[in-house]
Amino acid sequence: MILEHALLSVIPGKEADFERDFRTASAIISSMRGYVRHTLSRCLEQPSRYLLLVEWETLEDHTHGFRGSADYGRWKALLHHYYDPFPTVEHYTEVPLPAKEADRP
Repeated sequence: MILEHALLSVIPGKEADFERDFRTASAIISSMRGYVRHTLSRCLEQPSRYLLLVEWETLEDHTHGFRGSADYGRWKALLHHYYDPFPTVEHYTEVPLPAKEADRP
């Protein structure tokens, strides 16, 4: 499982429009091969900043599948004009951690 992380800086005053258009764009990303789920969270301290987390089955499902799809053009048209600066997108993989003592059999 791959976790995509994008910190989105939305132009101040455009937050409501961004959230509306993101709801529409959610249908695009959720229809992609390898998509698992996503969340969008708004920052409490900086209300024009959002955190987008998307779970993908593989890195290629995002970088080649989604970004290489015709639907990615619709995603860009809906959302990219809201960002200043344009976000950096990073991908993460979970680090296995030992279970808590109470969770062990």
